[in-house]
Amino acid sequence: MTGFDLSGLTASFGGERVIGPLSLRVQQGEKVALVGKSGAGKSTLMRLIHEQVNRDASLVPQELGLVNALPVFHNVFMGQLDRHRSWYNTVTLVRPFSRDRDGVRELLKALGMPEKLWIPTASLSGGQRQRVAIARALYRNAPLLLADEPISALDGPMAHQVMQLLKEHFSTSVFALHDVDMALAYCNRIVGIQDGQIALDEPAERLVASDIMSLY
Repeated sequence: MTGFDLSGLTASFGGERVIGPLSLRVQQGEKVALVGKSGAGKSTLMRLIHEQVNRDASLVPQELGLVNALPVFHNVFMGQLDRHRSWYNTVTLVRPFSRDRDGVRELLKALGMPEKLWIPTASLSGGQRQRVAIARALYRNAPLLLADEPISALDGPMAHQVMQLLKEHFSTSVFALHDVDMALAYCNRIVGIQDGQIALDEPAERLVASDIMSLY
């Protein structure tokens, strides 16, 4: 499975509905950008989608979900924890197998930080931490990517490098993006979220930035 068809998605906090009810269908090969102002419900919608398609998805959560006490290698390796037996994961904690070391190092190389393989994650900058979470999603190599603001801590050239890498690696993707220009550049479908509902759903080629800014 690389696409999904979800309906009746809702979420409430403190008795107040913040999402839905809404339906979202994503077909194989689509690169979907969820856009809208902060608080519109993009992250909540991403969590709802992930709950439904968990095992089929590589996830980059906005809060990153890294274990600070572990080196970069082990944080990236976690992308495949559920694909190995417990003995394999235990051994990897102490003495990783060469194929896993090499695989993670290659991903870090593509993200411009191969020298950080054994560095404690707690010592990294915000942008480096974000790239570790991206490497973990790439290492999981699921057919579907769910990425919540994956380039928010990256500078211009690195943001483009990461978006291009994710676009090439995953056939089907859903990004929550605040940057409208990046959404238009790397996604082929724009879904605008406003007050917990879908207010816009169009092919990216039909839109320009000003069409989307009314959501902000």
